[in-house]
Amino acid sequence: MKSSEIFETAKTLMPGGVSSPVRAIKPYPFYTESACGAHLKTVDGKDLTDCCMAYGPLILGHCHPDIRAAIDRQVELGWLYGTPTPLEPEMARRVTAAHPGMDMVRFVSSGSEATMAAIRLARGFSGKQDIVKIEGGFHGAHDGVLVKAGSGATTHGVPDSAGVLPDLVSHTRQVSYNDPEALEEILSRDDNVAAFILEPVLGNIGPVLPEFNYLREVREITKAHDVLLIFDEVITGYRICMGGAQAYFGVRPDLMTLGKIVGGGLPIGMFAGRREIMEMVSPSGPVYQAGTFSGNPLSLSAGIATIDWLDTHPEVYSLMRLGAEAIRDSIPEDAGGNFVMLGSMFKYFFRPEAPVNYKQVKECDTDAFGRFWKEMYRAGVFLPPSQFETNFLSAAHTEEDIELISDAYRQSLGPCQ
Repeated sequence: MKSSEIFETAKTLMPGGVSSPVRAIKPYPFYTESACGAHLKTVDGKDLTDCCMAYGPLILGHCHPDIRAAIDRQVELGWLYGTPTPLEPEMARRVTAAHPGMDMVRFVSSGSEATMAAIRLARGFSGKQDIVKIEGGFHGAHDGVLVKAGSGATTHGVPDSAGVLPDLVSHTRQVSYNDPEALEEILSRDDNVAAFILEPVLGNIGPVLPEFNYLREVREITKAHDVLLIFDEVITGYRICMGGAQAYFGVRPDLMTLGKIVGGGLPIGMFAGRREIMEMVSPSGPVYQAGTFSGNPLSLSAGIATIDWLDTHPEVYSLMRLGAEAIRDSIPEDAGGNFVMLGSMFKYFFRPEAPVNYKQVKECDTDAFGRFWKEMYRAGVFLPPSQFETNFLSAAHTEEDIELISDAYRQSLGPCQ
């Protein structure tokens, strides 16, 4: 059955025919039959070089043998117990070792759950009610942060979600990214702010990079106002380097969230922080958090195998960066847009200058991006189907893959203008 036929059936059974809005490619999405390395095979028989990598978690590529072996070993032992397993402290040791200042970890089942719990913990620890987030920053699809969200919500022109209670959202403040003065202003007039949560690099509308010293400034501002700083590293964790954005930029938050990569391609999330804060989490303290699938042994097995592979192959970060640089260097100077990258994260923005915040990202020519995406797809390259999503390389992308992607960029940018 072809993708178009499957989609017709899916629309009658699922809202919009998809399980997540960003997958709703027009006129219909392609359906994947299998994947290996840096390639997807569709049910229509098309081979695609993948620059989406499941929106980031597959840093080792599809079906990496070490990850598959770890999953196979765990399947033989069982895949859900409802009890603690030795894998939990094993993973916790790896995470705390890579992130100085993060003394304790709690496992959950998704990045959204991690950010939701981290915000609840910040409120419980501080006794304050309000939070501040970045305009356009995406921290999952839970009510308190689904305000002018990035990712799929921005793509579909719905920055706020129906069903979100106004009195709940009234406790969420917003500031522009790369604007420390705006943060200082809002914290100076609101002494009820528990936490400032941000993606240190805006991943769901980007990558949009922090300007010089921005993260250090927000760290100083939050400390001065006794506000907890939460780094949402669901995307950047282990993607930029082993210690994530906090190690790369040399800024230590009070709490952090992780997801995607630390599950090796299986569902997972976690939040971590200073001991005095984390000990407020039940059963040690009064902040309740629970989940049957938390610390799932399959996800932890795959995640441990991924982190161990990255730890023993540190050169992979340089190789992925070189691959992104090769793609950047292939783009004609007169293409009219702007290529932004950090390590293996990259994006071509249809805007003359690199955006530094949500407002500037929204100024991009989305019609041109739509034409560009179709040209890249025809050339055999799968990019996230939105101007507001980051592209990713993996350890599985070969020199031949990079050359194919580079050629596709060079050829596709002309027809899209």
